[in-house]
Amino acid sequence: MALISKGDMIVNEGIRAREVRLIDANGDQLGIKSRVEALEIAARRNLDLVLVAPNAKPPVARIMDFGKYRFEQQKKEKEARKKQKIINVKEVRLSPTIDEHDFNTKLRNAIKFLEKGDKVKASIRFKGRAITHKEIGHKVLDRFAQSCSEVATVESAPKMDGRQMFLVLAPKNEK
Repeated sequence: MALISKGDMIVNEGIRAREVRLIDANGDQLGIKSRVEALEIAARRNLDLVLVAPNAKPPVARIMDFGKYRFEQQKKEKEARKKQKIINVKEVRLSPTIDEHDFNTKLRNAIKFLEKGDKVKASIRFKGRAITHKEIGHKVLDRFAQSCSEVATVESAPKMDGRQMFLVLAPKNEK
């Protein structure tokens, strides 16, 4: 039997404890055995001895097919990655003095992004002295959030970051 070590799993000759609490392949406890005796039992069954609880007193080892166990774990990880949904954050830039038509165009784009399942970051860049009237930018962002309220929820309220004010909208109908 070869020494196999994957992450925190210690297998076969990698086990350094003098004695272990042994569990067989069916889950039955075989009692406390010496390391050598446990390795012999595993070898007789053509299986591996895997340390499952190294910090216990005495450490707990299980007799199992480690290759098959590792394969099952990889399969589970692959399934979990497959079910993962990647959420993109799209940005819509507005200005404090935006006209009605431009506002509606930006709004349509944001709604399109939200319906696709992406988050939307609506930001306003203050230029020159416009920063002295932050309340105008706040009103524009509030109006934008209000207009998107059917398809989105406000994830973070409007806040300043340097010369920029932004808010984040998340899609409502997440499955």
